[in-house]
Amino acid sequence: MYAGTFGATTQGVDGLIIKVEVDSANGMPSFDIVGLPSTSVRESKERVRTAIKNSGLRMKMEKITINLAPAEVRKESSGLDLPIAIGILAAQGAISAVKCRNFLFVAELSLEGKLCPVNGILPMTVTARENGITKIVVAKDNVNEALLVDGIEVYAPLNLLELVDFLNDEVKLDAEKSSPVEKTEEFIEMVDDFADVQGQFMAKRALEVAAAGGHNVLMVGVPGSGKTMLAKRMNTILPELTREEALEVTKIYSVAGKLGRNGGLMTERPFQNPNHDASMAAIIGGGSNPKPGQVTLAHHGVLFLDELPEFRRPVIEALREPLEERQITISRVNGTLTFPSSMILICAMNPCQCGWRGDKDHHCQCSEYDVQRYMRKLSGPLLDRIDIHIRVPRVPYKDLSSKRRAEPSSEIRKRVSAARQIQLKRLEKYHLFCNAQMNHAMLQSLCTMSEQAEKLLKDVFETKKLSARSYDRIIKVGRTIADLDGGADLISDKHIAEAIKLRNDLDLDLK
Repeated sequence: MYAGTFGATTQGVDGLIIKVEVDSANGMPSFDIVGLPSTSVRESKERVRTAIKNSGLRMKMEKITINLAPAEVRKESSGLDLPIAIGILAAQGAISAVKCRNFLFVAELSLEGKLCPVNGILPMTVTARENGITKIVVAKDNVNEALLVDGIEVYAPLNLLELVDFLNDEVKLDAEKSSPVEKTEEFIEMVDDFADVQGQFMAKRALEVAAAGGHNVLMVGVPGSGKTMLAKRMNTILPELTREEALEVTKIYSVAGKLGRNGGLMTERPFQNPNHDASMAAIIGGGSNPKPGQVTLAHHGVLFLDELPEFRRPVIEALREPLEERQITISRVNGTLTFPSSMILICAMNPCQCGWRGDKDHHCQCSEYDVQRYMRKLSGPLLDRIDIHIRVPRVPYKDLSSKRRAEPSSEIRKRVSAARQIQLKRLEKYHLFCNAQMNHAMLQSLCTMSEQAEKLLKDVFETKKLSARSYDRIIKVGRTIADLDGGADLISDKHIAEAIKLRNDLDLDLK
């Protein structure tokens, strides 16, 4: 007898509905799975067989053939255990085959028949709704995640036997309701704060502009000048995630298996700080079955690369695509996947290998050749994609010893949030969130400059021999500074002047 059920897996950060076709017929007893199953899916044969037996259900010794469609896509998820088990029982007459077609089944089965959680439930549920499936069966630990999608009924039986009884109308199973974890005021309170950073007014202003417009930043300074301290406080001035941003981030962390037991919507912007010996796959993403890397896990948040020249050059150069396209495409034999990576990149580095070049109170031990070799680790095209370049000097004693508390993150965040609201309204029809995401065509219509601003930018462009990319990025930063200045419609010369200063503070050659 034939029966069909629906399961799901993930492809990149999206869900993919899998039709599980089961045929159980007389013949030599066998159990075959076709349709490009991975090792974890092939192993489901033993889990399903044992789970059915230990649940007190009967599995007939027949010739069982299971097809996972579409057959050309490799299936990786152990969450296909449940639709396979239900399909077999339906094909053998233990469950109504018609009723099974109304549900999406996603769960791993333990040997005793319990439903176990899997990664990627949120994108699977979104795809299910898009395909007209409104009922989903998951494990208890995946309930909150599945309930993030409106218009879906979520059921979470404890085990396979309870699910079979429910499908046979022998027991009643109520749809689940969300049980979010309440965050107390103490939990929300920020530990790190910009008020802890004494001095460094230029660097703070640069990070405020970066946070307001989603711009990338390179900080160069001597050891102990506060570069890492500043970067690690970046999240405290970023605005709260919008609902749309939060769903995108939650989907990524769901696929990566980093949501935790309670699931639920992510409300904090991600902050990723990989070590400089991280591999290409760890930073960019990859593997035989490509998984999100740090650039994707930092989506709508911050990726902080401390001691930038210490990272492997191929890894650094691979950042060009996500910085320019705000996504990363990974190609493998089995297919090509695209992961989102719209993050703020913050890089910190010393001016030379010993760290003291340019400091009047310390002697630099590096020769000119050593300095050039150190700086050559960063290519011009990469630097060109970083909007803001600033020098972070050593903090004077009078600033360090000052008893006056600096401006707190909460005040900076208010200005940043106000600027972001202006941008959200301006970019709403493009489905963008900040100025850094605008392309060249949008600059023409959304970033009008005064005559004085255009003249200033023209003079600097011709004097410094800037690239077309630098031209665009200076205008974007100028637009952000204007938004911080009350959302002025016209980008004035003072806004462009500050944008140029922030981009050329290091006097780097960006041709």
